[in-house]
Amino acid sequence: MNVFDAPGITAIGLLYEVHAALSARFAAQFEEHDLSPVEFEVLTRLARSPNNQLRMTDLAAQTTLSTSGVTRVVDRMERDGLLTRRACPSDRRSSFAVVTDAGLQRLNEVLPGHLRIIEEWFIGQLDPKSLDALLDALRRVRDAVHPCATAGSGRCGDAEEPAA
Repeated sequence: MNVFDAPGITAIGLLYEVHAALSARFAAQFEEHDLSPVEFEVLTRLARSPNNQLRMTDLAAQTTLSTSGVTRVVDRMERDGLLTRRACPSDRRSSFAVVTDAGLQRLNEVLPGHLRIIEEWFIGQLDPKSLDALLDALRRVRDAVHPCATAGSGRCGDAEEPAA
């Protein structure tokens, strides 16, 4: 058997192709709303987190950004009024990134188009049983390769910080 015909090579190739095609569609749609893909990811991760906030280190752990990369993105988004920083009451060295009302509004403007792309080009291609199986498989692989992808969300063994 040719090594390039192995199921693992095929699976990774398909994953890359799907990711690239969906990413291109998403990027074009985000651009219509003056957001980059990473800014959308940051807004979404914060909006899905308790109190619409994450410690900066947890935000870095959840994304593909380094801690300095997160700082640069948060600085830019803070200047644009989409986020704000809040000091961590229990650790003076830490701060939270918090979505502002303007950030939530921008996210709400982007979401209808984003959800249409997801429905048309991703989950709309799968029956419910296939989608459940895919979600289970993706979570297992994600948890193996990126165990703290949910850092700060209460799903990575972190203690939750109290709301201010």
